[in-house]
Amino acid sequence: MVNHFLIEKIKTRHNKDIVHHYEEYGYLNVVVNPEKIRDFIFHLKNSPELKFEMLVDLVSIDYSKFPEPKPERFGLVYHLKSLTHNHRVAIRVFLKEDKPEIDSIHDFYKNANWLEREAWDQMGIVFRGHPNLKRLLNHKDFIGHPLRKDYPIDRRQWLSEPDDLMDEMKARLLEKGIQLS
Repeated sequence: MVNHFLIEKIKTRHNKDIVHHYEEYGYLNVVVNPEKIRDFIFHLKNSPELKFEMLVDLVSIDYSKFPEPKPERFGLVYHLKSLTHNHRVAIRVFLKEDKPEIDSIHDFYKNANWLEREAWDQMGIVFRGHPNLKRLLNHKDFIGHPLRKDYPIDRRQWLSEPDDLMDEMKARLLEKGIQLS
């Protein structure tokens, strides 16, 4: 019943952006045109009757070896939760293999900054408009994206020069009024 209410509220504004929707394990899944992701998620977050104010997770998927065929090789799943209305939704998009790109939502949810960087680092998905799309889990000289199904798992890559995250830390500390010498 809750999922029926949710999809009807979502469809009132974004019916043309929805590729399809389905329920799985009691969870509403909405497949969306990736070109509309910013507008779609903005509405879900800011609409008073929906109010999905929490990005729980952002998951990247390589479907190239998936048993059931998918529309494209790469996918993203945005797990959103409404703390106000106590409901959840999974927003799914499929991205082309030759150019896996999508607009960033880092300015909607603070944790999207790091979640998008993780998806770029591990899977190679580019988030257009992201302020600092650089390696997060792998070192800066790392070649490739290790969670892609075609990445050779026995490939060794050595770190020649360490990289730190101090550029980001300094900016955050300055915002809080902390000076570093």
